[in-house]
Amino acid sequence: MAAENGAGTGRAGEPELSDSLKTFGAVLKALRDEAHLTQEQFAPRVKYSVAYIAKIEQGKRFPPSDLMERSAEVLGASAARVLAAAAESLTRKKGLASWFQQWAGIEEEAIALCTYECSVIPGLLQPESYIRALFERRLPPPTQEQFEERVAARLDRQRLLTDLPNTSFSFIIEQALLERGVGGPEVTRDLLDNLLAKGRLRNVEIQIMPLHQEDHSGFEGPMYLAETEENRWIGYIEAHGNSILITDPKAVSAMQQRYGKMRAQALSHQATTSLLEQMRGA
Repeated sequence: MAAENGAGTGRAGEPELSDSLKTFGAVLKALRDEAHLTQEQFAPRVKYSVAYIAKIEQGKRFPPSDLMERSAEVLGASAARVLAAAAESLTRKKGLASWFQQWAGIEEEAIALCTYECSVIPGLLQPESYIRALFERRLPPPTQEQFEERVAARLDRQRLLTDLPNTSFSFIIEQALLERGVGGPEVTRDLLDNLLAKGRLRNVEIQIMPLHQEDHSGFEGPMYLAETEENRWIGYIEAHGNSILITDPKAVSAMQQRYGKMRAQALSHQATTSLLEQMRGA
């Protein structure tokens, strides 16, 4: 599906070439060249494969945290300090998956975010009990430390809804996700209460796609859209621990058309609120 949509990445899970990643890669390459080392000579000395070092220099991989320390032994302490400075803008948020890092950064700068989900309630709308229910069912299971880090990271991300009051958030959620009952009745009650509370924020619009809807444009699966401060739209797709960032204008335009159609097909914000209240009462 990524290739058909003109995705900005070659393989699932590889981030598109962002400026910060390209800058770090260029700095690493310049320091390596200054030391008169080829990738084939440098890679084994820092205990990474040649292919991995090549991807870092190309801006296709986030540098591992111990690369600076290992590089100091090969390139010298001064070069390691330069690398550390270049890596400051690449600091990952603890608890967020590596393949999600780039989109998380785009979310923080966006002036509009649109989400359609048919597999799980969007992360920005998940109450803690629902988050825990999901991670308890994650395979392979995370360690307890990873579990708590991921719960905390997801809850922290939800501050975007209030920290960005001028950002417009639009969510379309399949009714089936509310009927599924993940985690049991108490978790479902928490979920309904949370959706009602988040839906009262003036910059948040939540719409439910009815369980029975013959005219449905979301059959291609979940999707995310973000509008940047430069009024450029970016698309995003994720599944099974992989993600694809989509920047091709034609592909993003197609996603926008589908999303716009679904907004007309889903229940209005007011009708959604009424349905959520009805389900909560039941």
